[in-house]
Amino acid sequence: MRRSIGTTAVVAALALAATACGSDGDDEGGSGGGGSESGELTGTVTYWDTSNETEAEVFEAVAKEFEELHPGVTVEYVNIGFDDAQNRFKNAAGANEAPDVMRTEVAWVADFASLGYLYPLDDTAALDNQEDFLDEAWASTQYDGQTYAVPQVTDTLALFYNKSLLADAGVEVPTSLAEIEESTAAFEDAGTTPLYVRGDDPYWFLPFLYGEGGDLVDAEAQEVTVDNEAGVAAFEQMQGLIDSDAAITDTSEGWENMMSSFANGDVAMMINGPWAIADATAALGEDLGVAPVPAGGSAQGAPLGGWNYGVYAGTPDADASFEFVKYMSSAETQQRITEELSLLPTRDSVYLEPSVQENEMVSFFAPAVDVAHERPWIPEAQSLFEPLRISIEAMLTGSASPEEAAADTGDAYRELLEDWQ
Repeated sequence: MRRSIGTTAVVAALALAATACGSDGDDEGGSGGGGSESGELTGTVTYWDTSNETEAEVFEAVAKEFEELHPGVTVEYVNIGFDDAQNRFKNAAGANEAPDVMRTEVAWVADFASLGYLYPLDDTAALDNQEDFLDEAWASTQYDGQTYAVPQVTDTLALFYNKSLLADAGVEVPTSLAEIEESTAAFEDAGTTPLYVRGDDPYWFLPFLYGEGGDLVDAEAQEVTVDNEAGVAAFEQMQGLIDSDAAITDTSEGWENMMSSFANGDVAMMINGPWAIADATAALGEDLGVAPVPAGGSAQGAPLGGWNYGVYAGTPDADASFEFVKYMSSAETQQRITEELSLLPTRDSVYLEPSVQENEMVSFFAPAVDVAHERPWIPEAQSLFEPLRISIEAMLTGSASPEEAAADTGDAYRELLEDWQ
């Protein structure tokens, strides 16, 4: 039976095994070092954290507290940010200089695992009650029949809106892109623009694509689909919002421009995820509202995202790395992360906790994740974004039509996925 955030399979929250010791080296997960003859966990865990500035302070504090639980272990915390983190890890792993543990975007797992850079985690201490993890989150940890990561947080995209600006314009929370376009004049009279559309990050294009009933590829059929009729319609929808003055965009530094435009009231709405809740709340306070991503011409859809913990295949202190991942992905740690940052847990049991059930943003985003569009878990998944980014930029800067942008993306995908031919 499919488990989801809304259908909890576990009826009691898990307790963090704070006093768990490292393996003695006789079991399958204990051959990589990290334990002493006395059974005390020892070693060094270098942890690359890809969280944003707001989240990093919390994640660092949680990671460093692992040292208090295991005095024989040193945690070297490094925040490397999201930009180019995938390539940085691959370059480091290729040079045998990778961190012991990395916070990986869900689409990176298959890529890293296919290259032999991640430690298979089945039958290791890193996995603590895997039945407690959401099916949606667990799927992204699998490659070629093995588990190569442990889920940290899950997410999707939603519509963030400024309650006061919508009230000033006399506009209801839109349920479709068509309604946003129709509200342009009302927002103009109120001195603002309806929506910010990110033109620099193709992840934000996916709701347009899913909204037309399309997808980047059909991994099961091994077919490229981004340039079919639905794909062309998605490019047209994005361009149409800009041409009608219903949205503003930028093809560089989109995150900073989007967040400042929303905070300053230059736009009334933006599409964003749970990672933006803390900053958006600080900017708008009680004026912040969250609603489902507006539907396109065919459906309403947002991508399934999130983050996992992966262990480098060459980690010298494997036992310490496994226990660190177990600790960082535990029910207790996930509950704390949710309480402090409003990020979505990946464990069923955490959603039973009163503090999590009472979290307003979790209450909204949890059902949204249940119906989010699962991305293709293939090694090339993240590589699909760069050709798409180039095509979007070409369209938004006027050097390509929506039809040409879709066709160029499809051609690039077929070259990238040549084994599918």
